[in-house]
Amino acid sequence: MRTITLIIVHCSAVRPNETSSAKKIDEWHKDKGWKGIGYHYVVRRDGSIEKGRPDEQVGAHCVNHNRHSIGVCYEGGLDSNGEDADTRTEAQKRALVSLITRLHAQYPRAVIVGHHDLNPTKPCPCFDAVSEYSHLQPP
Repeated sequence: MRTITLIIVHCSAVRPNETSSAKKIDEWHKDKGWKGIGYHYVVRRDGSIEKGRPDEQVGAHCVNHNRHSIGVCYEGGLDSNGEDADTRTEAQKRALVSLITRLHAQYPRAVIVGHHDLNPTKPCPCFDAVSEYSHLQPP
């Protein structure tokens, strides 16, 4: 089993009128020449959680941090003009807390961060994941 030290939150960078399911992201990532979806979980706008890569498999979502992380992606991240924005629905916010709570219980030493925290050139996930999930951070 891999040692997980990070739970990294991402957005899929789609506008409100676009979708990004685990299946669609899998296709996008295969088009890039990857083995398939790089994230372990995708949280849809309706709050449903779709499985991506198995937790045991190294992800492909954050350069230099994939080996020891779990990648969680929410559908959205762009406003209707294509600008970076926190577009999470209330259902997504609830689902993200639920999923991250479960992952924190499974990987209690893992620090919860946004992609931006590890790669400042990325706006993703378009909100401050460290602060938002501060109550779930390891002691």
